[in-house]
Amino acid sequence: MTHRRLAWALSLLLLAWGNASARDAIDLRDLSLGMSVADIPPKEYINLTCAAKEGVKLSSWNDFRACPPNEMGLHGISFRFNDEVNPLAAVNGKYEGTKLGGHPVLLKGLVDSSGALRGIRIDTDPSARLFWRKKAFLLALSVRARYGEAGWICREAESHDGENPVGGLLIKEHCEKLSERRRLILERYLYRRADQPVSDFVNATHLIIEQTTDR
Repeated sequence: MTHRRLAWALSLLLLAWGNASARDAIDLRDLSLGMSVADIPPKEYINLTCAAKEGVKLSSWNDFRACPPNEMGLHGISFRFNDEVNPLAAVNGKYEGTKLGGHPVLLKGLVDSSGALRGIRIDTDPSARLFWRKKAFLLALSVRARYGEAGWICREAESHDGENPVGGLLIKEHCEKLSERRRLILERYLYRRADQPVSDFVNATHLIIEQTTDR
């Protein structure tokens, strides 16, 4: 196993369980906010597409300008992990596919006009198997452990008529934290809407990692 692959494995485990020594440098595997997309290893991430322009495929991160910028001037690129260069995927199905802490996720990188990675969005995959969708809200706990429990400012969103608990829990939580030139926005949801059958429910974790301008 190469040194790079060992580093990958460590970074993936750090997101799930947390480790203070790596929090300040790594945001996702070997991706760090502020890095140039030209420095992203081309084989480590696959299925690059424009997040806001359906059907537009990219041959590399350097093609980010093909994706329309959002209101902040950032170009969104959806991507997936490449199992072929992930050593954990070969030995443990928990890490096969695009997963964090064992949870199937959807990933998006936000790139500015200079080609610098300024943000990462992580969403639990709503099309995952029911087994994982039932646990999606738990990914937020791993995120909080990853970035530290202190300093989060949280509020509960108001529940609407007809929204019911799932398994005795009703969660609609929005949290934010400033950490090492990063703004973290973390949301988790667990409830059933009035129009949903017993077999269906809302269960999700959403994380946005933004680079702040303070130096």
